[in-house]
Amino acid sequence: MAALLAGCGGSGGSDTITLKLVAADYGDSAANSSKKYWDKLAKAYEADHPDVKIDVSVYSWTDVDRKVKEMVADGDAPDLAQIGAYADYAAQDKLYSADDLLSIPTQADFLAPLSKAGVVNRVQYGMPFAASTRLLFYNKKLFSSAGITAPESWSELQAAAKKLKARGVKYPYALPLGPEEAQAETLQWLLSGGGGYTDNVGSYDIDAKPNVETFNWLKNELVGKGLTGPTPPAKLNRAQAFAAFTRGEVGMLNGHPTLMRMAAKKGVKFGMVPMPGVNGKTQATMGVADWMMAFKQNGHRKEVGEFLNFVYSKKNVLDFSREYDLLPVTTSASQAMADDKEDSAKLGSFLKELPTSQLYPVGRTSWAQVSVQIKKYIGTTVAENGNPEATLGQIEAKAAAEENAR
Repeated sequence: MAALLAGCGGSGGSDTITLKLVAADYGDSAANSSKKYWDKLAKAYEADHPDVKIDVSVYSWTDVDRKVKEMVADGDAPDLAQIGAYADYAAQDKLYSADDLLSIPTQADFLAPLSKAGVVNRVQYGMPFAASTRLLFYNKKLFSSAGITAPESWSELQAAAKKLKARGVKYPYALPLGPEEAQAETLQWLLSGGGGYTDNVGSYDIDAKPNVETFNWLKNELVGKGLTGPTPPAKLNRAQAFAAFTRGEVGMLNGHPTLMRMAAKKGVKFGMVPMPGVNGKTQATMGVADWMMAFKQNGHRKEVGEFLNFVYSKKNVLDFSREYDLLPVTTSASQAMADDKEDSAKLGSFLKELPTSQLYPVGRTSWAQVSVQIKKYIGTTVAENGNPEATLGQIEAKAAAEENAR
């Protein structure tokens, strides 16, 4: 989608302070662009704060992180950026901490896993702005035809996939380990197998024994038995898997709230359950968060803090979450959504998973490069000649090298 730009900023008057905000676009058309959300919110704030102007620029997700990086490199950092990653800027001492900006009630309202993921060297710099979790989606019509119910363990998932395959379902289980978002599917499976990207103290542990066992199972018991469809997992991207689900070609796959809307538009009847674990329900699901951060370059700490306290009010968090089918990042808004019948019917299952979710190790400046390695190589582990132990070991070695280089 074409970038939607506000003005470049500038003083609205001799006593007016202009705060520049660069934000990502969560809309899928001009009709529901995030530009509309931010313009409405800015107008409401400016009405009560005539000495502050909020200058908003909204870019597509394809461009927004790069745009902010260029602005910072050019010495023209925005006051605020709502983008995908914050750790590099925090490591360069370019950001205000959350303590510098937010009131105690606002900061305390963030959900604990999200606050924790925003920390670098025991200081919170990343303020969560939007969140989602993953659930196992399944096609109700295909499951009914095969006489099966939603699985609760890996063995049940495999058994269901076998029955779906026997009935000619193209993708009994869609396993997108292609380069688009392989790190997400990978983490969901690692968690369901009792592992993860890091150990209990937050150090990389990608080649841990549970992780190797998880990918050996995927290679031998799912992919090796022809239960993941005609496209090799290493070449199947999430967008392709989602599109196939909306065409009725997929029995089950991991999905986030956006898939609900996509499937409903195509008339696909679906159910959603927590991701099965190796011996039953997994102990934690994968969570994803996008981030708000405030750059120190222009000063304006007081004004930025006051605006952010407004941004994170319960009403504004709810408005944004409802507009884009995302999960609230605050306890107050999450509770309000859980208490609302319409919200709960729509997103309640995802909400339940969020408090115990585990996020990518985004507080590590090395994560961006580690994620690239996972996207590039993880799909090869489940190929016929794949070697999960060796590949995970190579990714772990590269992760350690990245850590040592920083």
